[in-house]
Amino acid sequence: MQSTDKKVCLVSISLAKGGAERACAMQSEYLSALGYQVHIVILNDAIDYPYQGELLNLGERKNGQDRLLKRLARMRALRRYLHEHRFDWIIDHRSRGQFSREQFYSRYVYRGFKTIYLTHSSNAQQYVTERPRAFARLCGDSALQVAVSEGIRLKVLVQNGFKNTHTIYNAYDPAWGSTVTDLPATLAGKRYVLAYGRMVEKIKDFSFLIDAYSQSELPERAIALVIMGDGPDREIVEAHAKASKVADSILLLPFQNEPFSIIKAAQAVTLTSHYEGFPMVLVEALSLGVPVVALDIETGPSEIVQHGQNGLLIAQRSIPLFAEGLNQLFEGEEFYHRLKQHAQSSVSGFSKDKIAAQWHQLLTDE
Repeated sequence: MQSTDKKVCLVSISLAKGGAERACAMQSEYLSALGYQVHIVILNDAIDYPYQGELLNLGERKNGQDRLLKRLARMRALRRYLHEHRFDWIIDHRSRGQFSREQFYSRYVYRGFKTIYLTHSSNAQQYVTERPRAFARLCGDSALQVAVSEGIRLKVLVQNGFKNTHTIYNAYDPAWGSTVTDLPATLAGKRYVLAYGRMVEKIKDFSFLIDAYSQSELPERAIALVIMGDGPDREIVEAHAKASKVADSILLLPFQNEPFSIIKAAQAVTLTSHYEGFPMVLVEALSLGVPVVALDIETGPSEIVQHGQNGLLIAQRSIPLFAEGLNQLFEGEEFYHRLKQHAQSSVSGFSKDKIAAQWHQLLTDE
């Protein structure tokens, strides 16, 4: 692939905690490897993930209470930074929940620059504001819209009148498998299924998973449930786990910057979210050879999970059905090993090099 010297600015809330933030950090790495001059602007001072390029951390300027005048000062600083570096592209990974704020970004902060808006979730208001059709008109023909799944492109973008829409999936790094280290002592010698992510129950619904696990045969098979992550609802998840009849078989771990040893050692990875964009927990698990069990929510899992080949898609949000899926995974060694055998190859199209090539084509064709 031919390299380029184009300058791109990635804008993100932070480089910590979430899947969108990890995707932004990885994008900085693969675009830098292609020869792009990459700059990253983050609005909050939080960095967990490795990145490449020059960083402008506007979050460091939040001293004390974050009043309106301080926010405006940071936006002026961002506008000056964009003009100073004369970027060829701005790639915006932020969540975009307020139409009035996006008017300010479009008409002032980003004015005069070619902009690409990333939509990371099927929750429309989170990325196309509470007035999606007005936001679509505001973006017009000038901005490109990239969804991280085809379901999002159709449901969130096309249905709301956005133009210039594209689908480019988030990437995984094949090198993750080589970074696997020793397991934490609490997991040594355990067989377990894993769920992980930011603990926000209205999105992730770990309580549903705990209930399904408690109804399954996995506790009797000495297969534990491990839930990994932090977030505002961690105490709720902990309380629900402790109240379960199989509390002794459930273990909660904190967020891990490098979770790959814990993922790779799992018997399976689960997903019970109410909604997602492109759920990287499934791609990460499959890339490490771990089968998955996921609810077939509106967007995301069906574009990753091939039912009966690399994992199981559960058609309804039903505790008995999900418990049955967990049981099915371990009913026969031949079935389970077939899922493991197909796991890595099933996500080869999401590898970092292939996704980088799609971004390179988009950035050079437009």
